[in-house]
Amino acid sequence: MSTEYKNRMFGCIILKSINSNFNADFTHHPRTLPDGVVYSTDKALKYAVKDYFRKHLSNDRLFFVKRYNENLNPFDLVETYESLFPKTKVKDADKLKILADILSCQDIRLFGATFAPKGKDIEKKSISIHGPVQINHGVNRFPENEIYSEDILSPFRNPGEEESAEKGMSTIGNQTNLKEGHYVFHFSVNPKNTEELYNKVKGSKLFLSVDDIKNLKEAFNNAVTALDSSRKMGTENEATVFVQLIEGSKKMLPSFTEMVSIKRNSEKVEIDCTLANQNTQKINGDVASVEVYYNPTNTTIIGLNKGGKVKHFNILSGEEIK
Repeated sequence: MSTEYKNRMFGCIILKSINSNFNADFTHHPRTLPDGVVYSTDKALKYAVKDYFRKHLSNDRLFFVKRYNENLNPFDLVETYESLFPKTKVKDADKLKILADILSCQDIRLFGATFAPKGKDIEKKSISIHGPVQINHGVNRFPENEIYSEDILSPFRNPGEEESAEKGMSTIGNQTNLKEGHYVFHFSVNPKNTEELYNKVKGSKLFLSVDDIKNLKEAFNNAVTALDSSRKMGTENEATVFVQLIEGSKKMLPSFTEMVSIKRNSEKVEIDCTLANQNTQKINGDVASVEVYYNPTNTTIIGLNKGGKVKHFNILSGEEIK
């Protein structure tokens, strides 16, 4: 069985998006801040991570993934719980049993959850878990935010009204993409967030494990590239930075999102982590390791130079870059 993970960790996940729409709003356009800068919610990245767990690392339960009943309708919260734990009914279980059950799901051990069932006598079973892994919204740190739309011809006719001029004609739709973007998501890992809840169910040996973090790092490096849906095609994992502190450290690092800048230099993308490195150096005595993953074929890392506690790895193969 894996050992408990007790360190804190900070870093960022960087996604390259070329002629793609990684996280659309309800108008199907890339999400933008009031100043026009493209961004993505953390939910889009977490969806990719959980999808990667489900398809490539299926050794553990996942709670917050869509499941369907025989009528192809999504399960509600209670149905999901009872499908994963068929010997237990929510209305009959005490909160400690429910807590132990849902903490056995890898996505909840990592990201936390709000378990708030609706219905008579079960609303009191609500549980809120502040997950150890927190991810901020991703912001495009590329200088340009060029968005374009294009028309798409459907192979199906428009049924329309009998007198409509469009009746019998093929349906025309459109899609909107970001020409080029580089989303930077800050993340942090703090096992202390759930320590009290783990202690409540200590007899079940539930905790954030080294294996959980190993799986998380693999997903952070690969999940978006592996999620090749038609709208997300063109968005891929570009680089990841993991700064792990020594056990017991109480030091903090500010968000990496504002400390990373990105531009194109000839045929390569240049990721400048100079500001992130300056902050990391200020707590160097508490830093256990710094791992930087990227593809050296088309990406250059500035600021976090190899040597000492800093190691570079090929994001495609996992091999160390000497």
